[in-house]
Amino acid sequence: MIAVAARENERAVAAEFFELFKTPWELFQRGDSAGVLLCTGDEIPVSNAKLVLIYGSGLNSFDRTRAISIHPQPAGRFFIHGVYKIPVYGPGLAFENGGLYEVKNGSQTIVRIGYDLFSEVRHLLTAGQPAEHAAMPALDDHIELLRGLIVQHAPPLVEIPPVPTGKNFIACLTHDVDHVGIRNHKFDHTMLGFLARATFGSVLDVLRGKKTPGQLFANWLAALKLPFVHLGLAKDFWYQFDHYVEIEDGLPSTFFVIPKKGETGLDANGNRPARRAASYDARDLAEILRGLKNRGKEICVHGIDAWRDVSAGSDEKKIIAGLAGIADSGIRMHWLYFGEQSHEILEQSGYAYDSTIGYNGTVGYRAGTSQVFKPLAAKKMLELPMHVMDTALFYPSYLNLTPGQAAEKIRPLIAHAENSGGTLVVNWHDRSIAPERLWDGNYRAFIRQCKKSGAWFATAGQAVDWFRARRDINFENGGLNVRPGNSGTRGLPAFRVRVHVSAGNFADRELCAGMEAALPV
Repeated sequence: MIAVAARENERAVAAEFFELFKTPWELFQRGDSAGVLLCTGDEIPVSNAKLVLIYGSGLNSFDRTRAISIHPQPAGRFFIHGVYKIPVYGPGLAFENGGLYEVKNGSQTIVRIGYDLFSEVRHLLTAGQPAEHAAMPALDDHIELLRGLIVQHAPPLVEIPPVPTGKNFIACLTHDVDHVGIRNHKFDHTMLGFLARATFGSVLDVLRGKKTPGQLFANWLAALKLPFVHLGLAKDFWYQFDHYVEIEDGLPSTFFVIPKKGETGLDANGNRPARRAASYDARDLAEILRGLKNRGKEICVHGIDAWRDVSAGSDEKKIIAGLAGIADSGIRMHWLYFGEQSHEILEQSGYAYDSTIGYNGTVGYRAGTSQVFKPLAAKKMLELPMHVMDTALFYPSYLNLTPGQAAEKIRPLIAHAENSGGTLVVNWHDRSIAPERLWDGNYRAFIRQCKKSGAWFATAGQAVDWFRARRDINFENGGLNVRPGNSGTRGLPAFRVRVHVSAGNFADRELCAGMEAALPV
């Protein structure tokens, strides 16, 4: 059991942190006999804990008593200790021997860490990380560091890792449906842009190694077919729903659909960007959406104004839920529009989860984690962070990668998921496997690599449901008993109860709905 002595304004963040690091904990009270004491305040309480962890960026009673040599550090540095290199967004402290100061006091070990843990967690779950740190799962690393210190100095440690039984992590295949068909575009910027990229742009892409000669031919052929598509004499090559079903070959996936045609919505400055409007109306896709749902696909909202207005969010949800024949829905905002109040607004609009938190221009961990989390402003709604978007990989204005470079860029994210669990959420737009993009090779490779790495493929909603059930698990008897909550797993994979007995030495036990695990520790 971990006793946490935190400031009152940190307690909500601490509670969410320990839903991600799912291990027994409680707020510190005088006389506690917990094996680990985690402190973030100025005064360090007296405790007989085997391990005392003291986080903080300012001097505290322990520092003054020990007369430790401390070096103040500005915000925006890295915490470095052993294999750990974690970006720290607030001010901190450094010690003569590096990122940690460690001392033995009889049978007790005291470890001083020079940053504010819960302030860092708050920053990651709200403001998020800048693009230059996108590749660093900072929040997951904070958990890993804490876990490692406890296992090293005060084992055993019990936790419910974010790893489904029988698998290594959860892979979510998602698709933002922005266009549906090129027939909807007649002499607008989308059609003219397609022609430019499919013809001269494809020649340049071949020279840069971004396209093959075969893809160049396919794009030129598509450009030649375009008049016949508009006349109804040729198949619309931007209609790709069936192709996605074929590629995914029975795997679940999630389609985020824009509710209304021609709605630009408002941006943060009150402007209405014309290019943001969809050229299709979801009502015209009713039969297609029901067909996708019958094939195991999830249909959700690709929101326009839901991020800023409860009434608009409720209306957008009602349209898609009615067309798809569903009672509940998740959402991802078109162009990833979001604001400080968006999570609260989306929850009031009735959404079960959001999946907007990610990057437009790069790939990685905007919130510093691969796990589903509850935004601090929300009561029940969860956030499924997005990690990889196709346009971020290939657009010239973003990473501008070749297919080989894109595969290398994604590889560390798959490795992190395989080693640490959680989710890996990819967004491949509806027309990204069609001419002129033809990015289907990387999408197929992503699926193959996730299969090889032991992923459980789930819709976005299934992944959120699994994490919601994990949050509902209770620790009893000081953590020696673990009991699922009332939600269970509803046909989803079971959980693991993991007992760390020493560094690198742990044992897993399966935890199913209705089963109580009594742990021999």
